[in-house]
Amino acid sequence: MAEPRLKVRYREEVVPAMMQEFNYRNVMEVPRLSKVVVNVGVGEALTDAKALDHTVQDMATITGQRPIVTKAKKSVAGFKLREGRSIGVKVTLRGHRMWDFFDRLTNVALPRVRDFRGVSPDAFDGRGNYTLGLREQLLWPEIDYDQIDKIRGMEVSIVTTAKTDEEGRQLLALLGMPFQRQ
Repeated sequence: MAEPRLKVRYREEVVPAMMQEFNYRNVMEVPRLSKVVVNVGVGEALTDAKALDHTVQDMATITGQRPIVTKAKKSVAGFKLREGRSIGVKVTLRGHRMWDFFDRLTNVALPRVRDFRGVSPDAFDGRGNYTLGLREQLLWPEIDYDQIDKIRGMEVSIVTTAKTDEEGRQLLALLGMPFQRQ
């Protein structure tokens, strides 16, 4: 299997640029992507069992990997939710699939967002990890509009080995994440 083009770019362009900017002494100090987690909450699964099946199918199509079904940890009477009920799906991507997904996210899906001016540069968690919310699964070209039952949003968490938000922001920017201008 051929190495993902974004991984090659990371090794050949991003690593030298990060080493120069942050004065790293060793290549292993340079932050890298460790995983990408894609999560979809399916609240309507409590009343409609087919909603979960459709979401699982959409996620498998988008990520190329079968998602796991997440279950409620606690009962919440206000939401008519019982502990153990299926309420979402998630996929954890690593390796080649992670690089391919990140490449498609930055170059295909995000530019298809209506009135897109870039993603917020402030959505870091303090440890160099970035979380991004997407409003609809139709941004992905793999999803056929006629085949979906309902538009669902998703949350994409990009986990890096960066120690600070500044390092994480610079890593993602060099990899092609379209941040808004400040």
